[in-house]
Amino acid sequence: MMTDPELIFLPPMRVSYNEDDGNAAAAVICYDRFNFHTEKRMDNSKQTLVIRNGTLIDGSGRAAARNESLVVEGNRIKSVGPLPADVRLEDSKNLRVIDAAGQWILPGLIDAHCHLSYGYPHLKGEGRGRGITRPELGVLKAARSVQKVLRSGVTSLSVPGGTWFTDVGVRDAIKLGVMEGPRIHCAGRMVITYGSIEDDEPAWVGTPDHGIGILCNSATEMVTEVRRQCKHGVNFIKLADSRSGDIQCMAKEEISAVVEEAHRRNTRVAIHSRGAGSTRAAAEAGVDWIIHADLASESELDAVAKAGIPIIPTMTFPAMVLEASGKYGQDVIQMDVSRMKRHFDGLINVVEGARARGIRILLGTDTGNNTFMPFGELHAKEAEIMVKYCAFTPMEAIVACTRDNAFAVGLEKDVGVLEAGRLADIIILKQDPLADIRVLQGGQHLAWVIKDGRIVPLAAEPLQELPVAFQHATA
Repeated sequence: MMTDPELIFLPPMRVSYNEDDGNAAAAVICYDRFNFHTEKRMDNSKQTLVIRNGTLIDGSGRAAARNESLVVEGNRIKSVGPLPADVRLEDSKNLRVIDAAGQWILPGLIDAHCHLSYGYPHLKGEGRGRGITRPELGVLKAARSVQKVLRSGVTSLSVPGGTWFTDVGVRDAIKLGVMEGPRIHCAGRMVITYGSIEDDEPAWVGTPDHGIGILCNSATEMVTEVRRQCKHGVNFIKLADSRSGDIQCMAKEEISAVVEEAHRRNTRVAIHSRGAGSTRAAAEAGVDWIIHADLASESELDAVAKAGIPIIPTMTFPAMVLEASGKYGQDVIQMDVSRMKRHFDGLINVVEGARARGIRILLGTDTGNNTFMPFGELHAKEAEIMVKYCAFTPMEAIVACTRDNAFAVGLEKDVGVLEAGRLADIIILKQDPLADIRVLQGGQHLAWVIKDGRIVPLAAEPLQELPVAFQHATA
């Protein structure tokens, strides 16, 4: 019988901003050291876990219920509501009891769009930008990042693209118990064509495998790449169309060929699409979800609604850029802030139009794609944005980043809602997210995180301050 392995726990990070000798530019996270250490994983698998006396927000959209109890056996929820008659609280040998009085019980959060292996945040002495980090270093960075993500209350991640098959390896390491982290549902490198968003990056180092996009300029090449990625164990395929503006780079026939091949292999397809034409083509081709779609017109949204396809707008990145420009001044960052404002406004319009048509909005942050969003800090920022700018109620935002986001990790029947038979992914908050949706962010208000029925240690080591240098960054 295999015993529980010792698992690597890496200290979570708190970011502090300090201007570097007047070299004002975008804030870039710099890791000075890793400080690895090991700690035995908390194992309550042989005990029944009882959570009682808390206010339950179950993720379904039902009203919050006070003084509720959950019973967890193994990695599944046995019951929700009144304690079963056979549960004896005095049985300390077989029961682990968490008293959640004055606290709020929710499903584990899900980030529907997060990149683990892009090369952000920057390390001192390491190349900047997506797709240029050495694979050996990239794996270790991702390993540290996912443990910080889990400690922020995020128990599942959808990762739509990265370098090599790094994310597949990190996913499998978590599955096998080599390390702790959220469940990962991942794509391989983005499938791109000439003019697509990452068309320039494979040439950065000289080897195509070093980039985050794989160049395919025909339906045949795209289908071949789908087969290769499926062979390497990806969970879904990521297409990347529009670079910027209302431009369609992939023909509908090419998208359809990818969808047909992927679905034949029981693999879903997501697409990065900003332009109206590519959004319509993606909807008519039957992709499984569309990312961004900020330039979609009314007729394109009609096509998306007809196809029943959800949209992941990813508003956190432009919101953070705009916040940074306000804090440091527009001249401190190397990007067109006015263009980012138009992007943000376009996303608000799309969300409003999608909601009016009954299109599901999934919440993904795009963490790992830029320097403004350190891992573990902002994975629920999208919920705040939906409440602040898009007329979501706090309950609607919670449902979006739990029950609805379960689709983006392929676990609609297992996670996202706290009910009997589902996987025991649970967080317990010290403050009410219905009163202030911001308490979901960063883990500061967490009392407990439970993933797969196991209690996650939240403080293996005190938070350490990491220096943040100001260096030029690109959009």
